[in-house]
Order: sequence, then structure tokens, then C-alpha cells
Amino acid sequence: MSKSAAGFFILALLSGVIHFTVVKTAELTLPLIACGIFSTFFLLALIAGRKFKFDPVLR
Repeated sequence: MSKSAAGFFILALLSGVIHFTVVKTAELTLPLIACGIFSTFFLLALIAGRKFKFDPVLR
């Protein structure tokens, strides 16, 4: 996992925890929106951080 992916994971986790500690009902709040955005960035960072090994054998 890259450093940016780890950072986005921590941010998503913290914003999700903040949402559930502040709001007891199921409302759409700013921390919940931030959690969704950071989760999306986390997934994109995981995809971008993968190293594809492409070694074709040309004969």
C-alpha cells in the first residue's frame, strides 16, 4: 500500500468515526460526505499504486 493510499484510508476512517460519534441518527453530514470522498480516493490510490508487470516474450 502506498503512502497516499494509507493517508486516504486514515482520513476516511477518521471522518467516518467523527460522523458516528457526532450524529446518532442516519443523516447526511459533512463528515459522511468526506468519508465517501476519501474512500474513493483511497481506492483510486490503490489502483494507481499497483505495479503491473508486463514482460512479453517476443519470438
